[in-house]
Amino acid sequence: MDFQPTLPIPISFISGRYLLFSIDFVTYLRREHNICGVLTGTLPQIPQQNVFLGLPLELMPEEARVLVDKGVACIVDEAKAHQGMQSLLEEDRRKYLRELESQGLHASRIFAERKGQKKAETLKKIAEKKAKGKAQAKPQSEESVNAATATSEPSAANDEPASVVDFFAGDTPTPSTSSKGTSTGTPAAQAFHVTPATSYPPLPDPTTSSELIVFRPDVPSSYPLFAHMHSRGYFLSPGLRFGCQYVAYPGDPLRFHSHFLVVSSEWDQEIDLMDIIIGGRLGTGVKKGFLLGGPRQAKTEDGSEIERTESVRTFSIEWAGM
Repeated sequence: MDFQPTLPIPISFISGRYLLFSIDFVTYLRREHNICGVLTGTLPQIPQQNVFLGLPLELMPEEARVLVDKGVACIVDEAKAHQGMQSLLEEDRRKYLRELESQGLHASRIFAERKGQKKAETLKKIAEKKAKGKAQAKPQSEESVNAATATSEPSAANDEPASVVDFFAGDTPTPSTSSKGTSTGTPAAQAFHVTPATSYPPLPDPTTSSELIVFRPDVPSSYPLFAHMHSRGYFLSPGLRFGCQYVAYPGDPLRFHSHFLVVSSEWDQEIDLMDIIIGGRLGTGVKKGFLLGGPRQAKTEDGSEIERTESVRTFSIEWAGM
C-alpha cells in the first residue's frame, strides 16, 4: 500500500536551502506531485559518491513554492524548531533512546532471518546441482563411487561444503550464534545503530506551530513558466548541464528522456536572435526541443493584472534539417 502522509508535508528550511529528510515524503512527492529534487547526502556504504547520493533531497525554490501554493507542503524554519532540544526533559531523552535501541534490535532480527534464508537457498541450490550431476554421470563401479563420495562430500561432523561455510563465516554474528546472546533476544551489542533522519519525535510536529512556518519561498522570475509546465504534468529538473534553466520530462526521469530545454523570458523582454538560434541548435543536437516561454502582461476588464502563473505562453523551436 502506498504511503499517504498527513498534509501539509514539512519542508526543512536550512541556510537558505529547502530540504527533505524523510524517504517517505520524497517518494510520495515524486509519485503524486512530479517533484524530483536532487539528492545531496552521502551514503556510508558506497564510497563512489560521484554516482549515487542519498538523503537529504534538496528542492529548487520553484519546487518548494509550487508545493506550498498547492497546499501540499509548508516551509519550516529548522533553526527555530530545534531550539526545543534545549528544553527537552531527560526522561524524554531516555525514552527516545530506548525506542531507537528497540528499532535496532528489530532490524538486527530481520537481518538474521534474511541471512538464514539466503544460506538455506544457497545450500539447496548446491544440493540440487549435485543431484543433477550424479543423475547425469555414467554408471561406475561401486569402489569408484565410494572413493569419489569420500573425497567430494564433507564429513559427518560438518555436513556443509567448505566453500559455503567460509562464505557465511564472515557475516555479522546473529542472536543464535552470539556467545553472549540468548534464544529469546538479541544483546544490545548486536543491535544495529539507528540514525534517525528527522528530529520528530522527540520534538513535536512542526506543522502544528505557526511560529515555525515560513509561508512562501522566494522564487526567481522564471517561476510562472515553471508552474505552467508543472501543471501540464511535466517533471522539471535543473538545466545547468544543458545550458538552460530547466529540463522538462514527460514522465518520471527514471523512465523517460527529456523533451524540452526550457528558458524563461519576460513578455516585453528583448531577445537576441542569436540566443534563439543557439538554443534551437543545441536542443536539436541533444534530441530535444528548445522551449521559450513567459507570462503575458494582460489585465482583466476591471483593470487588475491576471495571475502570472495562469497567463504563460510557450514556443518550441526545433531544427528540422539536422
